[in-house]
Amino acid sequence: MSELTYEKATFAGGCFWCMVQPFDELPGIIKVESGFMGGHVDQPTYEQVKSGQSGHYEVVQITYDSKRFSYEKLLSLYWPQIDPTDPDGQFHDRGPQYRTAIFYHNQSQKEKAINSKEEMENSKRFAKPIVTEILEASTFYAAEEKHQYFYKKSPNEYKEDRRKSGRNEFIKSHWE
Repeated sequence: MSELTYEKATFAGGCFWCMVQPFDELPGIIKVESGFMGGHVDQPTYEQVKSGQSGHYEVVQITYDSKRFSYEKLLSLYWPQIDPTDPDGQFHDRGPQYRTAIFYHNQSQKEKAINSKEEMENSKRFAKPIVTEILEASTFYAAEEKHQYFYKKSPNEYKEDRRKSGRNEFIKSHWE
């Protein structure tokens, strides 16, 4: 398989621990990496980003084979993981580092992201406006190793954090 068909997609959906599993281990997904994007600090640490002072979003960067897995399909998996109407974070994670955003890597992704956001707005699924931003991708900084694939490394802590966050209940009530 040629690497020429590998592309990247970057999504902010609150705590990156909860954003890896929905994309991981699907045919055509090469890697899902937790990290940071959009801030003003070079090589930020998790603690700097978590403080809300670095300007970064917590993100997942997905490397995928575009011949096997479309960007549109990634977008269709992204939206049901988040509350796209919350401008101040996601679930129990509050602050600018936990806001939602789609970071596009090229013009095609930008157009598809805008179209998917418009479809979400037109669906009237939510009473409040969709505030998820569509932003140009910037430098991606990988989070420390202990944060990579956290749902696999620390399954009990992951499940408990997700349960306490309110994310599961929100998804169930709005998407299932």
